[in-house]
Amino acid sequence: MHTPVAVTGGFDDIRSAHLRFLEEAARLGEVTVWLWPDESLRSLTSRPPRFPLAERAYFLEAIRWVSRVRVLPLPFDPNALPLKGQSRPAYWVDDEHSAHPARALFCRQHGIQHRILSRNQIAGFPAPAPRPPTPGAKKILVTGCYDWVHSGHVRFFEEASALGNLYVVVGNDANIRQLKGEGHPLLPQDERRYLVGAIRSVHQALIASGSGWLDADAEIQRIQPDIYVVNEDGDRGGKREYCQRLGIEYRILKRTPAPGLPRRSSTDLRGF
Repeated sequence: MHTPVAVTGGFDDIRSAHLRFLEEAARLGEVTVWLWPDESLRSLTSRPPRFPLAERAYFLEAIRWVSRVRVLPLPFDPNALPLKGQSRPAYWVDDEHSAHPARALFCRQHGIQHRILSRNQIAGFPAPAPRPPTPGAKKILVTGCYDWVHSGHVRFFEEASALGNLYVVVGNDANIRQLKGEGHPLLPQDERRYLVGAIRSVHQALIASGSGWLDADAEIQRIQPDIYVVNEDGDRGGKREYCQRLGIEYRILKRTPAPGLPRRSSTDLRGF
């Protein structure tokens, strides 16, 4: 039986630091994320959440190190866990920023180990190990910048991975700068690969070694995908003709958000 691990928080505007924290927490056992509801997040931060509860939960459920997502009930107490009717966790994991003496006291009173992860423990962007492939499944490849991974990307990866084992190749920093101009990318290539590789539906995340719109040519030659998937915005740069020459099926997916969630754009989130 796997060791139950609890983490709590708002997880509003999820970034790589959140994912590193969840990855390290998962080394202790199966992680349940207890999300703060919108009303509580608003009262703690004096502003409405940037991303609504349903979207925050959807994103977290897609993370490979998260076993389940629950919502903390009202009335809300950020320094307590709902234990009635729930399996008691062996650990409540915090980082240095969120740790609070009241949480440590709650854990002592209820026989839970309070584990605090240091800044050094969650530093860096290790390349996520490839997920076990589905035997006999086709190889699916997508490419892109992925400078601000959001729920729209998660949905796109889920739809693409329904076709087979999904490989995501992120553009290298120099090429993204060449294609999009100064100020791009917002995040370095190792961090962008890490963010993409944290998504459960991604088999493997890599960094493109080439340049131009077909910067992933070397990676494509090595992976030999059966299908190259793009969204409507990505249908350019000679990708269709490239696939025709190599005998790769070329498929375009419409940009549709997950049911009930808003449409997201990295450009809108970045502001440029």
